[in-house]
Amino acid sequence: MRAKIRGTGSYLPEKVMTNDDWARLVDTSDEWIVSRTGIRERHFAAAEEATSDLVTRAAENAIADAGIDKNDLDLIIVGTISGDTAYPSTANWVQKKLGIAPIPSFDIGAACSGFLYGLILARSFIENGTARTILVAGAEIMTRIMNWEDRNTCVLFGDGAGAVVLEASEDGAGILSTYWGADGNLGDLLKQPAGGSAMPASEETVRNHLHTVHMNGNEVFKHAVLRMQEAAIEAIKLAGLKSSDISLYIPHQANIRIIEATIRRAKIPLEKTYINIDKIANISAATIPIALDQARRENRIQPGDHVLMSSFGAGFTWAGVVVRF
Repeated sequence: MRAKIRGTGSYLPEKVMTNDDWARLVDTSDEWIVSRTGIRERHFAAAEEATSDLVTRAAENAIADAGIDKNDLDLIIVGTISGDTAYPSTANWVQKKLGIAPIPSFDIGAACSGFLYGLILARSFIENGTARTILVAGAEIMTRIMNWEDRNTCVLFGDGAGAVVLEASEDGAGILSTYWGADGNLGDLLKQPAGGSAMPASEETVRNHLHTVHMNGNEVFKHAVLRMQEAAIEAIKLAGLKSSDISLYIPHQANIRIIEATIRRAKIPLEKTYINIDKIANISAATIPIALDQARRENRIQPGDHVLMSSFGAGFTWAGVVVRF
């Protein structure tokens, strides 16, 4: 019994903001952003859109792609750090907006690794018989939690959602291996300081932009390169495969230089690597499921292909997953 990806879906908000648009707001340029990150544009959610709205759109597309009824779902998992509310979870709001009967639903706050953490948990639920049909999504509205005056971080992020439908399967396809880890000792290097019990919201925290992304870019970069490589290489080994067996690698889209360093170490050719960071920027937990859906719709993934996914995020968290389609 394996957890098979039956369907995929994604949703990107209509508004697009280019690097030139940013250059009119902060001291930056298209050349500065592209040379350091590979990002050229990103999507911004509309004022009336919440994270659950993005997930619902992506989920509807994944459910349609899977060819199932929405009421066949028996669990919803959403990876996000920019949910609608502190509680209930965004997954609860998605269940309501999908209009389905009450089923278990919860969020995972593993930042950029949230979607892969969700896949790993969903695999366990399916293999131990707890659930048979699971919706796993990654979604963010990062533009609501960034400091628009900090040119080093505000230009990095965008909004969007991706989702998959996992089903129990015995046909040989499905998740072959998973690898994950975390190191809370490094949490201060990438965090949103205020808004929790350690630093409740106040006039001062709002004035000092403490409800936004705070990042030590150089240190995060070094750890991200190390852990993205580790997650990719270990997931391949645990699947009993070699790098040459990977048909397509879908990395977390945080920085083009991190991706390039990872594929060199993991010995995966650039032509076997899916890159869309130039079009969507860093959408934290949503980048991998969006890229997975786009790759399938571009016929980059065929039955029998081995697809590798790996991520790194705040926490620090990291994960790698190999799937046979």
